[in-house]
Amino acid sequence: MSVSVRIPTILRTYTDGESEVTATGATTAAVLDDLDASYAGIKGRVLDEAGNLRRFVNVYVGNEDVRFSDNLETATPDGTQISVIPAVAGG
Repeated sequence: MSVSVRIPTILRTYTDGESEVTATGATTAAVLDDLDASYAGIKGRVLDEAGNLRRFVNVYVGNEDVRFSDNLETATPDGTQISVIPAVAGG
């Protein structure tokens, strides 16, 4: 399954400045694996040491937050847009 992945500014150093890249995979986990194969190190910024989404990183498949779906096993149908969005905090 080919999907487009929107990359936040803070992670664009891994994608040579690209704001959107293409990846393949039937699940969110497979897409992240494919991204890491093309853009080494990016997966480590999205997932923690245990292989879970980092606390302050949100991933959407379409308009669905994967945490409220099947987490990293959320299906990524062909043509889907995935967005990686870092949480913003401050005051």
